[in-house]
Amino acid sequence: MWKRRKHVRRPEALPLELCDLCARTFPAQEAVRGYVADSSSVHPTDERHDGLRPVTACGEAHLEAIRREYRCRPFVDEELWAGKITRVLTSGPPALSMNQLACRTGLHEPDIRRAIAWHNARCRRMSQ
Repeated sequence: MWKRRKHVRRPEALPLELCDLCARTFPAQEAVRGYVADSSSVHPTDERHDGLRPVTACGEAHLEAIRREYRCRPFVDEELWAGKITRVLTSGPPALSMNQLACRTGLHEPDIRRAIAWHNARCRRMSQ
């Protein structure tokens, strides 16, 4: 007769997080989270979080190191505005008048023009 092995249940794998500084993985419940100012970060749906990048660290010391690093980076308004414009153009009609774009982004026409100029200059630099 065959012996039946008892089925040993393995514990479910806990969700893991990744430290944004050292790339160490650790259990999600140990994560230390915060936000840093970053003009390249535009939330896909909530404009209140535009310009804030969520960060995850394995401890308070690493979270503070991430914050110090981001404080040294320039915050470019035109970059943030270009991100807002991109979000509006990719989530609705791709062609809008300047007034419609201003209404949907909350930006004024001069800011929209500065954002477009910044975006075009960046594209030219990247293609060289």
